[in-house]
Amino acid sequence: MADFDASKSSVDPELQDFLMAEKQKAQLSAQIHEFNDICWDKCMDKPGSKLDSRTEICLNNCVNRFIDTSLFITTRFAQTLQKSQSGM
Repeated sequence: MADFDASKSSVDPELQDFLMAEKQKAQLSAQIHEFNDICWDKCMDKPGSKLDSRTEICLNNCVNRFIDTSLFITTRFAQTLQKSQSGM
């Protein structure tokens, strides 16, 4: 999805909000697919008709660590941004 500069655009603010929300949904979806690919490669030895408990636990832990890391990075980035804006 193409980036846009809201400050230079004459587009309706509601439309800008909608487009931003859709962009965020697309980014989340892409991140989830990336997690699936990485964790699948890490945890799956050989595909079968159902997941064994070891594989299920591995997949669950793998995705949870990625989510934890993403939240940590996002929070840290927001804190850094807030500090830089308050220092101006």
